[in-house]
This record gives sequence, structure tokens and C-alpha cells, in this order.
Amino acid sequence: MQIGWKKEYDQRPVIFYTNGYDIYIWDDHPAQGYPPRRLFGFYSKESLQHLIQQRTTKKDLLATPIDTAIAGGGTRLYQLESIRRVAETFSNKKRGALIVQATGTGKTRVSIAMTKMLLDARWVKRVLFLCDRKELRKQARNAFNEFINDPICVVGSSDKETQKTARVFIATYPGMMNIMDKFDVGYFDLIVADESHRSIYNIYGDLFKYFDSLQVGLTATPVEMVSRSTCQLFKCDYKMPTAEYSLEKAIEDDHLVPYEVVTHTTKFLREGIHKENLTDEQIAQLEDDGIDPNTLDFDAKAINKHIYNKPTNAAIMRNLMENGIKDKEGQLPGKSIVFARNHKHAMLLQEVFNEQYPQFAGKFCQVIDNYDPRAEQLIDDFKGEGTNHELTIAISVDMLDTGIDVPEVVNLVFAKPLKSKVKFWQMIGRGTRLCKDLFGQGKDKEKFRIFDHWGVFEYFEQEPPEVEPNVGKSQAQKRFESWIELGKVAQKRFAKDALEKVTILLRSQLDALDDRSISVQEKWKEKARLSDAKLLRQFSPKTQQDLEDAMAPLMQWLDVRGQGDAIRFDMDIIEGQKALYDNPDNLLKAYHVVSEKVGKLPPHLGQVQQHGELINQLRDQGWWLDVTFEQLEHARITLRDIMHLMDKGPIEPPTPPVYTNIAEDEAEYRTETRSTNLKSVDFKLYRKQVQGALEPLFETNPVLVKIRKGELVTDAEIDELRKLVIVQNPNIDIKVLKDFYPEATAGLDKILRTLVGMDSQAVAERFTTFAAEHHLNSTQMRFLDLLKNHIRDFGTVEMKQLFEQPFTAINSDGVTGVFPNMEQVVALKSIVDSLTVQTGKPAL
Repeated sequence: MQIGWKKEYDQRPVIFYTNGYDIYIWDDHPAQGYPPRRLFGFYSKESLQHLIQQRTTKKDLLATPIDTAIAGGGTRLYQLESIRRVAETFSNKKRGALIVQATGTGKTRVSIAMTKMLLDARWVKRVLFLCDRKELRKQARNAFNEFINDPICVVGSSDKETQKTARVFIATYPGMMNIMDKFDVGYFDLIVADESHRSIYNIYGDLFKYFDSLQVGLTATPVEMVSRSTCQLFKCDYKMPTAEYSLEKAIEDDHLVPYEVVTHTTKFLREGIHKENLTDEQIAQLEDDGIDPNTLDFDAKAINKHIYNKPTNAAIMRNLMENGIKDKEGQLPGKSIVFARNHKHAMLLQEVFNEQYPQFAGKFCQVIDNYDPRAEQLIDDFKGEGTNHELTIAISVDMLDTGIDVPEVVNLVFAKPLKSKVKFWQMIGRGTRLCKDLFGQGKDKEKFRIFDHWGVFEYFEQEPPEVEPNVGKSQAQKRFESWIELGKVAQKRFAKDALEKVTILLRSQLDALDDRSISVQEKWKEKARLSDAKLLRQFSPKTQQDLEDAMAPLMQWLDVRGQGDAIRFDMDIIEGQKALYDNPDNLLKAYHVVSEKVGKLPPHLGQVQQHGELINQLRDQGWWLDVTFEQLEHARITLRDIMHLMDKGPIEPPTPPVYTNIAEDEAEYRTETRSTNLKSVDFKLYRKQVQGALEPLFETNPVLVKIRKGELVTDAEIDELRKLVIVQNPNIDIKVLKDFYPEATAGLDKILRTLVGMDSQAVAERFTTFAAEHHLNSTQMRFLDLLKNHIRDFGTVEMKQLFEQPFTAINSDGVTGVFPNMEQVVALKSIVDSLTVQTGKPAL
């Protein structure tokens, strides 16, 4: 048959095969073939024609250049490496890749350059870029428009004509879920998923199963916190992404700015508010405000959760105003984000700010959260793209924790406790971005400051386990599992009629599942087998287990909207039925629950009146003493559809927090700068302090002049320089620089050269240019990166060192093992030789 196809059409067909349920595609053409893979629909004629055309139009992906004007340009070698690793992964017939890259290091640029490379190589025709919020969709659209000329469709805002010609589609996850079935499974050749974390797998996994495309996940979540499900989704081994570039590495490489942590607490934030710890003045203040001091017993965790004390929150905002990194005028704090606990807390922080600083007329500090319909406009204002250019302090409740790009941010305020390490690092990422000329011409952003009011850094230093969030069971799943348990106890008592009824109910639930759902399609074999009436009646232990493991989770896909009261009533009756065969003592509990609920049905309504006799029976405790399974089942079926009529009574409002105005003793405030416990971050900050002390001496100090020329210096000369620096700044000792690298053999003179005589930007540009000109693979790029970092950290390198550790960790033969082309080795040697200083006795 295949020979006939070849003879008549001169084309090997794409093979689709199915058993009526499972659909598989097998394109075994040698140019682009893959092993058979499962589909959840058939290709359209157009998509199939495109698949056939690719056999002759696809180019060698590894030979396709990367547009360095988009990614990797200048000093960002790691971006080129990430793209090349994806290209190598796809060229090796893998269809998924995961890029883990710290916030602010250009994930979007990487994805755009990668997309352009795949478009240029004719590997893809249409691309779907997914993100989780409208604001991020807007950012992605602007970024793609800047670098790609192909038509772009923004799902939810572009017109239908744009959709017909678009090569790039940008959508939110929920927006695409709503229209997914309007496209055939082969419509997109590439899906790029921004912020790929576990919730994507749990909620939007069908998107990645439905579209038969290459798929790339992007996440800023540190690799040690990337979930197993995320790795599986993008075809990676657990905690082994396709490419990784960490926050710490980015700070080391000067692609992100380091941060310093300032802890600031009041006595209430440390110890809580308890009556016995209040002073006479504080008690008098409470009594004047009409609050009984005896009712106050709140530990520190409850501050801003159950009790809001205005002076405590005023201290938080005043600390930012007084101690935050200032703007270029040096008068007011620069762009700042305050992370609040909830909306009420955010509004309180804004209130105390306005009370303390009324001169700003409510424009300088504003709340940005989902309660405000102007949230998107406020974000634009905060970015400097809106009408209120005065907005400088944004008080955020979740909206600015992730994804928002405001490079000008120089202060972050943790005004709430944190338990999620993923969110912790995402929030830190709001301040890490570089910002050129932020403080005036040539005065770039060099660091940002974090005010920790809740001991967040101390908490995460204790390495608390990162708990996978529990995905709650749906009501329909709980009911299904209750019926399984009922079947088990009925079977033990040989109650055949009850078991028969339970199996019929279970089968009806299986029949009600929508077979168009991908999650249901994946389990069609189990569903078909477990729907067999004979198998269900036998109700073997294996059948019970299979129902619980395979079928019960599918109940979340039942459309039971508006049936909440009915399903809960079902489960109340099921509990009574189980008590008949399991524990008769529980029958009384079921009676109380059911009788109370039916007692709330309004007797004046006709739908209720027609069942009056049955309702009276259910309210009669004596009737329950002799009740049968069939009678309870009759009551369930008869009344379930009117249970939504229950008089639920007035909804009790949540207990409002206690608002207090207790003045705190400022002598009890504690403020201190602490280390980050990240060596690269602390080292960066210390280096910058040393640079600041040395800069005035660059041209005049003879020792510094010699170091910059690469000339040898003596211990005595270094010691004189050290004393001079200490006189200028008693907090700085250049000798401490050596402590950051105790394993280094380089002398302090060479380490100092990285500060005063080596332009790290220029060095990085030379290596990046070398990588682009020589079309390196990812392993070669990794070697270059290691070499660049070695020079940065130790001031110099000699060619012979490239045949030793740490370079032999990449290839046992060192540089020649990584670069078999000797022309490349010679070119690399010229760079190394230009960066080598004279060797001699190490200074200090």
C-alpha cells in the first residue's frame, strides 16, 4: 500500500490510525519524522498540507542564525545558550523544552528570538504565546511588535481578519481555553508558555494535550522549586530543565542588580499585642477609643490579620519614606512596591501614608489591587506610561508580585508574612532589573533595598519545605467517592439490592461525563471497562480501587452548576444509608443533619407543600429508627431538586478586624542591615563599596595604576593601598575581598584588577561576539561562560589553565576537547592573552 502511494503521488503519506477512541499520528518521513504520538483530534486539510510541505522547506535548525539584535546581543551569552539548547533539543526529535531563567534576564526576548529562529528555519508557521494575566499579554504584545514584523493576533482584542493572517497569537490561558476547540489540533506549530508553573498543569493542561505542537515553557521559579508535573509537561527530567540561568548567576554576571536587606520591626510586630504588655498610656488610649484592653490578646502572627494598629503601619510607611533608596533628586524615595496582606490592610497603609504626608494629595502613594476597576490604568501610571506621573509608591495585593516589569523600582517592602518560597523569589524579582541613568547621566541603578518587617528572610533561611498545593476535590467527586464507600459497606452486609442501586448510580455518573473532554478521553478505556454493568455488580476490590483512582477525579468535569445544595443533600442521605450497614450510631447524626435542612424548606411554596408528608417523616426521629435504604433513596431523589429553596438565614458577615490606635514606643523599633546569605549578592554589594572608595584614586595612586596595567605589585604596596582605603572609609577593608573566594589562588592584586582595570562589559561583549561569529553549540557557550566568569572573579587567566579544573569539568581534554576546530582555539587564545596579567608572587 505504501509502495502504491509512493508510485502514484511520489509522496509518503502522514499516517493517522485509530481504534475509534485513541487517535495517533505517525509521520515517519526521514526529513522530519517522529515516533507515533497520541492526538485528540485530526489535522485540518490546511494543517496537513503544511506538515507535508515542511518535509522539503525545513532548514537545519542548528545552522540557522540567532538574531542577536533580539537576544544575546552585547553581553548576554546565556540567552544565546538557552536558544541553542532548545534548538538542539528539537533537532534531537524531542518536542518539549523548559527554560528556567530569573526574572529580569529577558525570558520574553529569548522566546521572541527563539520564535524568529524557528520561523526563519521554516520549523513553525504559527506560534501561540500564553501568559496568565491581561497585563502580561499586553507586555508580550509590545515586545513582539518591537522585534517581529509578522502579523500578531491578541486573542480577545484582535479582529477576525487579523486572526486569519496572524503568525503569532498571544493569549491568556483562560482566554485560550474558551476558544481552543475552534482550532484544529495541528493549527499551531509552537506553544510558548510564560510563567510555567504547577497551576498550568493542574488547570490548563488540556491546552498542551490538545495542540500537537512543539512546546516551550518559561519560568522564573528557581530550578529547585520547579514541580515534577511542570518538568513532565515539557518533557524534561525532574529538576533538569533544558536551560537554566539563576538569579544568583545573573547578579554575578551584572545582568541583574544585587539587593540589600534591612529588617525593621516594632515591638508589636515581634511580640503581638497583649493587655498585660501594654503601658498605662496605651491602656488609656484604648479606653478613650472605646476599646476594652482586656479583649486584646493577639500574637505577632495576628497583626494585620485580626488587628490593625495604625501607628504600627504608619511606622512601616515612615521607614520607607525616611530610609528607602532616594530618587535622583535625593529627596524622596524612588519607585517602591509595598506588599500588603489583603485589601483592608492595603487601604490602611494608604490611609496612614496620606495622614502623615498630606502634601502629596493622594497621588504619590496608591493601592493597586483587584478591588479597583482602574487597576490596569494604575499600573500604567506606576510604569510612567499613564497620566499620573507622580505615582511612586504602589501598595500591592498580589497584582505586582509577579510578571510586572518596572526597572525603576529600588525599594520593596515586605509588609506581610510569606510562606511560599516561589512567591518570595518572584517578589524579589520585582526589583532586580537593571535601569540605566536612573539617578542621572551615567548614574545607573546599582542595587535595590528590601525592607523586611516580618522576618521573611529569616524564615526561608530555615529551609522550610515547599509544600505542593492541594488541589481540592469537587463536590461531584466527593459524592462519587461516597457512593463507592456505600457500595463497600452494603457488600459486606450482603445487601444486594442496595449494592445494585449503587452500581446503577455510579454507572449513571460515568455516562454523564463529557467524552469531548481531553481528560475523559485519556481514560476512555478505563471508563468503558468500568461502565460494564456486570463488572460493577461484582464490585471487586480492584474495581473499587479503579473507580476511586481513575474515575472519581474525572467527576470535576461534570457540569453540575447550580446543583451545590442538591449534591450536598445527596451526600447527607448517603451518610444515613451507610449508617444502616456500617455504624447505626451515625444514623442519628444523619437524622439531625437532614431534618434540620428539610426544616428550612419554606412551607408556603407549592414545590415544598406537595412533599409535606415526606418532609414530616424526615423530621420524625422515630421514623428513622426503622428507615430502609429504599426509603432514604426515595427521599433523596424526591427532594434534592428543591433543596436550593432552603432558607439559609442571614449570612453572617466575617468577623471584622479590630482597628486600634495604640502609639508604640519608638525606642523599641529595631532596624538593621543583614546579609542575604547569597555569596554573589553580598560580594557584589561589598565590591561596589570598594569601587566607591577606589574611584577617586584611579588616576593618581601608583599602586592602582600598576594593577590596571597588569604589572606586578608587592605585598607592601597592597598594604599601603589597604590603609589608604580604610582612612577614606573605615567600613571598607579591601582584604575582605579575598575572603569571598578562599579557594582562589589569584592574588589580591588580580582580584582588584576586576574592579579598577577590567571592563567586565567589554570582556563579556568580546566573548558574545566570538560566540555569534563562530556559531557555537550550547556546550561551547557554557565553556565560554565559565571562562568569562573566571576572569571576572580572579582578574586574569592563562591559556594553560584552560586544560585544568574547572574547565576540564566540561570536557576532560579542556579547551581543545570543547573546540576541536583549531581556528576557534587560536581566536580564543588571542582573547585570553589580551586579558592575562604578569604572574609572580601573589600579593597577600
